[in-house]
Amino acid sequence: MSNIVEQSGCVFVTGAAGFIGFHLSCRLMEMGISVVGLDNLNDYYDVSLKEARLRILKENPLFSFIKGDIADKTEVFRVFEKIKPEVVINLAAQAGVRYSFINPDSYIRSNIIGFFNILEACKEYPVKHLLYASSSSVYGANKKTPFSTTDKTDTPVSLYAATKKSNEALAYSYCSSFGIKATGLRFFTVYGPFGRPDMAYFSFTDNIVEGKSIKVFNNGNLSRDFTYIDDIIEGIVRIIPNPPKSDENGVPFKVYNIGNNNPVMLMDFITELENQLGIVAKKDFVEMQKGDVYTTYADITEIHNDFGFTAATSIKTGLHNFVNWYKSYYSHRFINPEVKNQ
Repeated sequence: MSNIVEQSGCVFVTGAAGFIGFHLSCRLMEMGISVVGLDNLNDYYDVSLKEARLRILKENPLFSFIKGDIADKTEVFRVFEKIKPEVVINLAAQAGVRYSFINPDSYIRSNIIGFFNILEACKEYPVKHLLYASSSSVYGANKKTPFSTTDKTDTPVSLYAATKKSNEALAYSYCSSFGIKATGLRFFTVYGPFGRPDMAYFSFTDNIVEGKSIKVFNNGNLSRDFTYIDDIIEGIVRIIPNPPKSDENGVPFKVYNIGNNNPVMLMDFITELENQLGIVAKKDFVEMQKGDVYTTYADITEIHNDFGFTAATSIKTGLHNFVNWYKSYYSHRFINPEVKNQ
């Protein structure tokens, strides 16, 4: 990575107190790279979890933190002027499909205006590589599987998906007009320790431990390309030192899927989670939710060919690691010592 991040340079990570941002920042610092992290610590989910991640990051002298919002253009420009990053990794975003039906304004503010501000800053303070979070949600109602980066993404079924599709279009325009070198990262159902409580595997665990029933959408007839956090981070760090070459139109722009390339049926996932917890879940089988899709399935041919990336973590191992972390972090929830010590 030395050819991208020089000794005097740093990596600027937005959303650093988030799930992926936290793990990525930890990995970069393990590699001896200085990280400047920005996060607004919003309350979309339990802020104490973000604060716990942040405490861990601040223990490392290679980490500097700025509390701020990418939707504040003045703040974004001030940060770029001060730190002059060589690499920018924009992970700050309003996440979640279902929440986009409840609070659409937050998606426009963070995912559209915020990303526009990042692009503007990269134009004014040139960087060697901009990486940004996209999502498997951009594939929307696509019926063809596995999902390939060459597939059309014209049928988003949620505002969240539409904002991520917009991010890719905005990035391409700035790469074309101003020569910014940018790579979009289409993440597929990321899970693991210190994850997001709003995601199904995490909320399932909460409810199972508390003896509550879990909602199994579409009666369990869904599959997801669950991808363990360490595999996601491995994909990102392989891409960082390799800004995209110009495409057939002379534009330095690229998009990659980062997924497991192995979708798992929802009921099989729940069974493995039950096994790891040692508790059988109470289940309410319900209809498909608005904004959901039946399957996600990553074609990782391009990232494998370009960087030798293949997801290495099985669902069994990934959920085992998550449950071990969960039992440690939320030990107070395990009143029954037989459950806690399994």
